[in-house]
Amino acid sequence: MSTAIRPRTEEAVSARTLSSSIGYGVLYVVLAATAVLQLLPLLWLLLFSLKNNQEIFNLSPFALPKTLHWSNYSTVWEQGSIGRYFFNSLWITVVSVVLTILLANFVTFAMTRMKWKLSGIVLGLFMIGMMIPVHSTLIPLFSLFKKVHLTDSQLSIVLSYIAFNLPLTIMILMGFYMALPKEVEEASIMDGCSVNRMFFRIILPMTASVSVTAAIINMIYNWNEFIFVNTFLSDDSKKTLTVGIQNFVGQYTTNWGAIGATLMISILPILVIFFLLSNRIVEGIAAGSVKG
Repeated sequence: MSTAIRPRTEEAVSARTLSSSIGYGVLYVVLAATAVLQLLPLLWLLLFSLKNNQEIFNLSPFALPKTLHWSNYSTVWEQGSIGRYFFNSLWITVVSVVLTILLANFVTFAMTRMKWKLSGIVLGLFMIGMMIPVHSTLIPLFSLFKKVHLTDSQLSIVLSYIAFNLPLTIMILMGFYMALPKEVEEASIMDGCSVNRMFFRIILPMTASVSVTAAIINMIYNWNEFIFVNTFLSDDSKKTLTVGIQNFVGQYTTNWGAIGATLMISILPILVIFFLLSNRIVEGIAAGSVKG
């Protein structure tokens, strides 16, 4: 009887293994097709940036140009002042992200690790900030910056980015801070560590993975942001890369190849940083999802 059951068991195991292999195969095919579809816009933009206006309108979107117009990149860098816009985008993004992550860690630490009466109200105010549409704040912010003489100043852009990114950053950090064991803080205090030293030497380094995740999300938003820069800055030398693209749009003619080259330059830093830190993103998301 046992010899009769054994072949059936082996057949069932082999059938499950086969069905599992088929399922994984189908999943890999679907994921590969999805990846190809995601890369098609990037390939289209690369080909777009290497064509002139006639080839853009006369050839199919994925057709190779007769001549690769690498001069579009030199044109936008030398004649279009893209280098200056790139530097403006870089320093505004870096400063905004660093200050946002630091302030969000301050706020999250105070609300989750300290006991004070208004912590719930403060957290509610920050969460309400996530529900405020950006466009509804343009006129009040412009009026405020005008009163304090910050119009046409890049500081107004940095302050706007910090204010609008703080709620989401705090929400990302909140789960991780709530999962931190209190024994770490108790041990450091027993060793004579002050609150400030404990935060900068122990707590802040422990949040590196989730902070990197929040920083990448903030960086993508700040780098691609358009409406604040276009509203608050009128001096062309202070604008960022996303707004500088308008320089290649004329009243009668538009250099579409140069626009494509500018877009390609603008997305390359995001792609490089995302690929280099993609593992940190997964670690950061997982870090705040499991408590204990």
